[in-house]
Amino acid sequence: MSWSRVLQTRCLLLLVHLLCFEGVPISVDKTKVNQLEDKTSEPPQSVDTGLHYDRYLREVIDFLEKDQHFREKLHNTDMEDIKMGKLAKELDFVSHHVRTQLDELKRQEVSRLRTLIKAKQDIEGGNAVDHQALLKQFEYLNHMNPHTFEVEDLDRLIKSATSDLENYDKERHEEFKKYEMTKEHERREHLKTLDDEGRKKEEEHYEEMKKKHADHPKVNHPGSQNQFKEVWEEADGLDPEDFDPKTFFNLHDSNGDGFFDEQELEALFTKELEKIYDPTNEEDDMVEMEEERLRMREHVMNEVDTNKDRLVSLEEFLVATKKKEFLEPDSWETLEQNQAYTDEEMLEFEEHLAQQEEDLNQRASDLQKQRDELERQQEQLNAQKVELQQVLWEVLKYAKTEINLKQHLLLYKRNLTDQITHFDDIGSMMVWGCVAASGHG
Repeated sequence: MSWSRVLQTRCLLLLVHLLCFEGVPISVDKTKVNQLEDKTSEPPQSVDTGLHYDRYLREVIDFLEKDQHFREKLHNTDMEDIKMGKLAKELDFVSHHVRTQLDELKRQEVSRLRTLIKAKQDIEGGNAVDHQALLKQFEYLNHMNPHTFEVEDLDRLIKSATSDLENYDKERHEEFKKYEMTKEHERREHLKTLDDEGRKKEEEHYEEMKKKHADHPKVNHPGSQNQFKEVWEEADGLDPEDFDPKTFFNLHDSNGDGFFDEQELEALFTKELEKIYDPTNEEDDMVEMEEERLRMREHVMNEVDTNKDRLVSLEEFLVATKKKEFLEPDSWETLEQNQAYTDEEMLEFEEHLAQQEEDLNQRASDLQKQRDELERQQEQLNAQKVELQQVLWEVLKYAKTEINLKQHLLLYKRNLTDQITHFDDIGSMMVWGCVAASGHG
C-alpha cells in the first residue's frame, strides 16, 4: 500500500472533491478478473483538492511520508485523533532532514503569500496594506513564525484542510440552488417580455420539456445490489447471477489501494445518470446531472462510510452489502422529484434580486446626477474660459492701442525736435547775417 496515499486520505482528505469530475464507466479485461487480488497497482495520482493552498498541502504530505516514524504513527491513529491534533504532536519526533525540508517549504509558502499581498497592494494603487492582518486570513499556517515548520503548523494545516473540505459539499449545494433559482427567475422574466400567445406557447414548451426529462427508465437506488449488479453486467460484461461484492470492489478500486475514494464511487453512478441525462437533449441539464451525482455519492457515503474518513474500505463495503438497505432498497427520488429550493427561498431570492436591481438603479441614478453636475460645471468652466478670453483680447487690444499711441507721440516728439533744431539753425544764420551787415556799415 502507498503510504503517501494513506496519509493523503486519512490525514488531510485529499482524495475528494473534483470540482467538475465526469465519471466514466470502467473498462475491464474480463480475462483478468480472477487475477485481481494479485495485481500490483501503480502509485495513485493525487487529486486536486481545489484548495488555494493545495500545492503546499501536497508537498508537506510528500515530505512527511518520507519519515518512517510518522508513517507508523499515522497507521495507528484514527481519524478523530488526527482531527484532535494528536498526530501533529508526532512532528517533534520527525527526522532532522525532513524537518529542515519542511522549514524551507514553509518559508517558500510565506514568501508566496507575501508576493500575493504585494500584488494586491499594487492593484489597489499603492495604498498601505496591513501585511500581518492579511496573513491572518491564511489560517493553515502560523504566520507569526515564518521561518520554521512547527507542531502548530501541522495542526493548523490538518484542521484547515479538514474543515474546508467538509464544507465543500455544502457550498456546492448552495451554488446549485442559486443556479436553479437564477434559471427560474430568468425564465419568468422572459415570459414577461412576451404577449399572451407567446407566453402560452413558451409555457407549453416548458411543461413538455419537463415531461420529457422525467420520462426515463427506473433509477436504481445508489449503492444498492440492483445498482451494482447493473454495473457488473453492463459495464463489466459479467453475469449478474455471478455477482460477488469483493470481486466488484476490486474491479472498481481503480488504483488498487483498498479503498473507494469519492472519485471511484461517483464513477459507479454513470450508468444510472445516463438513464436521466443526455447532453444532446434540450430537456437535460448537465449541471443538474453533476448535482445528482453528488447526491448519490453523499447518500452512499452516509450509509457505508462508518468511520467518516470519506473513504470506503473493503471491510465497510462488505458489511454494507449484508444490510437490508442494500438488498431491499427504497426507490430513489431524482432531482425532478426534489426541487432544489422552496417557494419561500425563491421568493426571498427574487426579493434579493429586486433589491439588488433597485440598488443598482439608485447607483446608476446617482452616477447620472454626478455626471450631469460635472457637465454643468464643465459648461460653467467653458463660459468662464470664453469670458476670460474676451477680457484678455480687450486687454491686448488696449495694450496694442497704447503702444501705437506711444509710437505716434514718440514720432511727433522727434519731428518737433527736428523742427526746433531747424528753426534754431535759421535763427543763427539770421544773427550772423545781421552781424555781417553791421560790419560792412
